[in-house]
Amino acid sequence: MGAVKSKRVPRAVREQQMLDAAVLTFARRGYRAASMDEIAELAGVSKPLVYLYLNSKEDLFNTVIRRESAALVAAVTSAVEPGAAADRQLCSGLKGFFAHTAEHPYGWAVLHQQARTHGEPFAREVAALRAEIVAFVTELLGAAARRRAASANWPNGRSPASRTRWSARPSHSPSGPMSVRTKGLRATLSIRRPRTPRPR
Repeated sequence: MGAVKSKRVPRAVREQQMLDAAVLTFARRGYRAASMDEIAELAGVSKPLVYLYLNSKEDLFNTVIRRESAALVAAVTSAVEPGAAADRQLCSGLKGFFAHTAEHPYGWAVLHQQARTHGEPFAREVAALRAEIVAFVTELLGAAARRRAASANWPNGRSPASRTRWSARPSHSPSGPMSVRTKGLRATLSIRRPRTPRPR
């Protein structure tokens, strides 16, 4: 009876496995101390295959940064409630930011600790991430300001639509000034978060 051949893993799947291993290794070891041997071993592949798929260590690190950045931006934007008031959208976006970084601490460690401290081109990638989030938050802030300005032109400071939303709000729902709801804004814009995994 002939030997059963193992099923070939698709390249896209194998590449993500390598990137997952790289995120963990870079977060734990740091960029300089991380080795392609360790990344290959953790991914369950040979080192030549890592080089074949992802080129050099620098290219691999750049790819990791782009993937983790894209995932963070997607988490923030997808958390925003469509059709909600602008300040509520901002609040939900911030919640999405903190939820994602809590669920992916190693990806956050790479963005927050490693990429910012190893010069170009890594810091440039993080700066692009920051700029994208800043633009998104600025748009929400502008929408909230326009809504408030429009509401000021109506009796009692609220348009009919806003009065309807207010009366429909459950009595236990939290409300308050926009500044209270956006206490985490500075953390988002400066890309800072206190809890990151320590290198082992």
